[in-house]
Amino acid sequence: MHYSKNNMQSSLRVLGCSGSIEKDIHTTSFLVDSDILIDAGTGVTALSLEELTKINHVFVTHSHLDHICSIPFIADAVGTLRNQPLKIYGNQHTINALHAHIFNNVIWPDFTKIPSADSPFVTLEALELDQSISIPLVSNPKIIREISLIPANHSIPSNGYIIKNDTGAIFFSGDTGPCPEMWEKVNLSSNLTHVILETSFDNSESTLANLSKHLYPNETAIELSQLSKGDVNIWITHLKPQCELLIMREIDSATKSTNRRKPQKLNQGSVLKF
Repeated sequence: MHYSKNNMQSSLRVLGCSGSIEKDIHTTSFLVDSDILIDAGTGVTALSLEELTKINHVFVTHSHLDHICSIPFIADAVGTLRNQPLKIYGNQHTINALHAHIFNNVIWPDFTKIPSADSPFVTLEALELDQSISIPLVSNPKIIREISLIPANHSIPSNGYIIKNDTGAIFFSGDTGPCPEMWEKVNLSSNLTHVILETSFDNSESTLANLSKHLYPNETAIELSQLSKGDVNIWITHLKPQCELLIMREIDSATKSTNRRKPQKLNQGSVLKF
């Protein structure tokens, strides 16, 4: 059977992309095709039970609650409806934190051993920086998604991800402050289509941003200046709801002299093709 290039594309659906919550606003979670989650914040609540059963892999950037809070609920909701474990990936610190603080029979049942250690609802797997996992799409095995850990610089050990197939690639920074090593890795991706970069605070909150290792608009402009490819789509995520408009205005002002594409605010419900 012949597959057109268009049919070989993957999609990233934005379930949540806010730096906090309010009515109908959710924290970070992206659905790649139908079977992979990148982070599992409150945005996961946008999915139906049927959609939740199709998720086989969850790649976590770090262990802060706004990025992991839905993982235990997914395991509880669909564990008995699946014939294989839900596979959770992250750096070693993240995996240790999920073991110690979530699946510990205190905060939540240890679904890495339920219903049995040989057949659990959840498995946890630590990955190294630059390690890649290749995952065929169940409904079309010709589509292979390769997901790689990329360095980040946050208040706890954290990482970003590059998600790519034969037609394009998306880079997601996760939570990060300034990180030259991150851009060194991103610039090696030849088919980069989208960059999703966090910016949590406006310029007046630069001290708080530096303390918590998040970006603010003037710093975001410096980070984007390290991106060697100018024709990629740039999306800003993880904005605090109370200052979204100000953050985007300040980013626009800080980046307007560059010849790369204008950064845009990532919106809940958007779908990015790559």
